[in-house]
Amino acid sequence: MSRHTIAILNQKGGVGKTTTTINLAAFLARSGRSVLVCDLDPQGNTTSGLGVDKQTLDSTLYDVLFSRADASKTIKEVSSHGIFLLASNAQLAGAEVELVSSQSREYKLRQVLEKLDYDYILIDCPPSLGLLTVNALTAANEVLIPVQAEYYAMEGLSQLLSVIGQVKQSLNPQLNILGILITLYDRRTALSEQVKKELEKHFEAKVLQTVIPRNIRLAEAPSFGKTIIEHDKWSKGARAYKSLAKEVDQRLYG
Repeated sequence: MSRHTIAILNQKGGVGKTTTTINLAAFLARSGRSVLVCDLDPQGNTTSGLGVDKQTLDSTLYDVLFSRADASKTIKEVSSHGIFLLASNAQLAGAEVELVSSQSREYKLRQVLEKLDYDYILIDCPPSLGLLTVNALTAANEVLIPVQAEYYAMEGLSQLLSVIGQVKQSLNPQLNILGILITLYDRRTALSEQVKKELEKHFEAKVLQTVIPRNIRLAEAPSFGKTIIEHDKWSKGARAYKSLAKEVDQRLYG
């Protein structure tokens, strides 16, 4: 198994999970780390955000999970920066149903990923706490939780932490919370700063020092199928993800 498998998870949509997965991967790969991105969301936004056409895939993570395809033949190198991808599309939505009757259903993703050799595997999780997410938590040894600096930021966090705790206790004792990442931060508003202080008060050192700003260049990059490095490497968003990659690498590799 790779040294660091990170599930990027929040059951709320629109918090920057996919943006974080793509751009953290880009800067980790740029620093010389080998990086695999695993798109575990049936929406396949990470796949298209990395410039891959979801409709023309010969095989996807869905096929690999159920032994209909080989992972090494399904993984594609997708970026000039050396990011590798296990792609997904809407087919993966059927996996939730199929997994219910599968033997060792919580361990399907782990069985796939433990045979692969990368410095980092980043798993972009679906915005739900179903069986696919449980598979991600069982396969990972770290969880990164993006939380938007907005009014309902804390809502659902206690439920999410409870699920992580249950998986750690019953399925994966190695699971650790890498950190809470504040996203969509707007320093011009009192609310953003208030939410940041509230998170730091409750979660202390678990809140990462890097804060991801609300940034138009970050928001538009996926529509071009590009990482922020390829789209605008001098933007505020790019500088923030470069800082995040350094902070993550420092926390995990020292």
